[in-house]
Amino acid sequence: MRYATALEQGRLVRRYKRFFADILTMSGEPLCIHCPNTGSMLNCMSEGARVWFQRNEDPKRKLRGTWELVETPQGRLACVNTVRANRLVEEALLEGLIEPLAGFTVLKREVPYGTENSRVDFRLDYETGPAFVEVKSVTLGFGESAVAAFPDAVTTRGARHLRELAALARAGVRAVQLYCVNLTDIEAVRPAEEIDPLYAAALRDAVEAGVEVLAYGVTISPEQIRLSHRLPVKL
Repeated sequence: MRYATALEQGRLVRRYKRFFADILTMSGEPLCIHCPNTGSMLNCMSEGARVWFQRNEDPKRKLRGTWELVETPQGRLACVNTVRANRLVEEALLEGLIEPLAGFTVLKREVPYGTENSRVDFRLDYETGPAFVEVKSVTLGFGESAVAAFPDAVTTRGARHLRELAALARAGVRAVQLYCVNLTDIEAVRPAEEIDPLYAAALRDAVEAGVEVLAYGVTISPEQIRLSHRLPVKL
């Protein structure tokens, strides 16, 4: 995925009210930009961190840009725009780069399913039947480890999705939880049990029910992001 317009660099002043970030551009211009991340962004930002943003010149929009990348306190690059994960996965699916999910004939987005009023990120149709794929963006890293974790805050929605996937798997329908690790220099992924033990338990229950768990790392630059390599998941 290449950015439609070039990203600009700045320095983070603060993130607040979840969706707002104050930055200073490289020319010293103070700017309030949109933070497209509802998580805590734990271990993902610090005052003065280098950030990259996409400037917006649309007069109808209140904020003048969207935060895309950050250099973490651990020296990694992270894509903080969680919307990018689905696009990266879709791009990789269409190119056949996610080998365990290759060979589908139809890809559908945001398909209603389950009993808890959910929508799955992708439904892939094969000659043998459908596969339901839920995507999560991972940005939580630790300085002393190359293992990333999910989630970075308690997520009842994430646990609900795992329950829905588990119900499908028990009914004989292929169900997949896919972690898009939007963080460089990572070697594996695990559930963040210390943050959300209920999510970690739901993930293990889903695996026991037959849900497949996949994780893929990315390459990140201010010009483009691409899904690049499969990572092990440590349960």
